[in-house]
Amino acid sequence: MPDEIALELKNIRHAFGDTVAVDNFNIDVRPGEVVCLLGPSGCGKTTALRVAAGLENLQQGTVKVGGNVVADSSTNVPPERREIGLVFQDYALFPHLTVLQNVEFGLENMTAGERNIRAVTVLDQVGMKWAVSRYPHTLSGGQQQRVALARALAPQPPVILFDEPFSGLDARLRDQIRDETLHILKDSGTAGLLVTHDAEEAMFMADRIGIMREGHLEQVGKPEELYFKPSSAFVAEFFGEVNRLSGNVEAGVVNTPLGAFAAGDLEEGRKAEILIRPELLRLNGDVDAPGLCGRVITSRMLGRTSLIHLCLCEEVGIEVHLHSRMPGRYLPQEDQEIHIDLDPNQAFVFPLDSKS
Repeated sequence: MPDEIALELKNIRHAFGDTVAVDNFNIDVRPGEVVCLLGPSGCGKTTALRVAAGLENLQQGTVKVGGNVVADSSTNVPPERREIGLVFQDYALFPHLTVLQNVEFGLENMTAGERNIRAVTVLDQVGMKWAVSRYPHTLSGGQQQRVALARALAPQPPVILFDEPFSGLDARLRDQIRDETLHILKDSGTAGLLVTHDAEEAMFMADRIGIMREGHLEQVGKPEELYFKPSSAFVAEFFGEVNRLSGNVEAGVVNTPLGAFAAGDLEEGRKAEILIRPELLRLNGDVDAPGLCGRVITSRMLGRTSLIHLCLCEEVGIEVHLHSRMPGRYLPQEDQEIHIDLDPNQAFVFPLDSKS
């Protein structure tokens, strides 16, 4: 059913001694949906995942899988009975079992023949059918991760939990494996809950992202919602570098060396900060054009984009160091004067004394 929820965590609270790791945590994942928990180390995202899996005993709240309660104040279904697949950063394969035996391990309710057929099918799905008789230590990291995914998929669970599964891979292989994983999840209709500290990975994998901070969900939404409409400076900065300016609210705007920005609902006289993504600073060599003029400090080609370090020309009366990202190859010379164009409606304005 379209409205069915594959996994639901409701009002979860979990502490280690006096340290609260997760508090008032609520999230759900629907069939075929990938949800990412994104945040810095120590924010509680892995604890939330382990509570969902049953690897941490539930202290407060409710965990449901496929609409069925697997943990609450009176219920605690063990991990192996929760119909949840698990994929870990370190793969967690049994070294003394072959690839085929690793994948067959969780298929205890099938005959030997059925287990063999199912294991070979999912190994073929992840491109590892050729390795059925190999042992994990003979495989590369990427190959082991494919086997770990096959093992999680084999019992056909309604949801698979991923704990930073790609972080141990080199950059190029990481891109390839997560692309393959996303396609497999979408093809199978399996729900996925993925923990990561990598914002780009979350945006690549997720239908929705939950930004976590100090045990709480700071904001939940589609990647484009979090990127273009962050609820706080913390969320805005987590998706990449920002230029940061500050000023006071006067007559409904915040005046800065880059111009005036609408203050939204901030009260008069309030200190405010303005966050501007580097890609929103558009540069060109026409210094006679109306608007701001900057001076190039240095520029670097970074593949798909070029990063330009610049400062505003001296007439603004204050030293302001800015970064601009331009598409493709754009490498103005050091000390070159350059025109800066900015749409102030695309900047983020937050109270400066807020928790950012």
